Amino acid sequence: MTNNEVLHHIRYIFSLNNEKIAAIFQLAACPQSDEEINNFFRKNGEQAFARIADNTLASFLDGLIIECRGVKEGAQAQLDQPINNNIVFNKVKIALALKAEDIIALLDSAELTLSKHELSAFFRKPEHKHFRGCNDDTLLKFFNGLHLKNHQAIVEIKE
Repeated sequence: MTNNEVLHHIRYIFSLNNEKIAAIFQLAACPQSDEEINNFFRKNGEQAFARIADNTLASFLDGLIIECRGVKEGAQAQLDQPINNNIVFNKVKIALALKAEDIIALLDSAELTLSKHELSAFFRKPEHKHFRGCNDDTLLKFFNGLHLKNHQAIVEIKE
């Protein structure tokens, strides 16, 4: 999944407007203008389309963690590797303070069944013998589960 697609899904799940996205980027000390944000959401091939760099998406996800959970005491972790689905999955999990049971329920609502052991393999270090790469379909199912959960919460509030 491309970095632009990840940002697009997160925007859709949480109903974020450009102003809120800019504020999240600012929390991670990675300011983005309204025009830059608009260019991230353009279709690939459009003249003003801009690809999101790995460090920019990582900064946004760090900002999302700060937005949801507050600033962490001590030194902030720096991403020294290309971002991948496992890192995106882990950062969103941290931002939302999701436990394994929560994620399994989200995936189940999106029609993907994983055991706790299969899930924990996504969050291991790549050098670990039980590490497993998160494919696009799994990340998409996770995003779909989050969207379903947020949509149900909105419906319950309106009722």
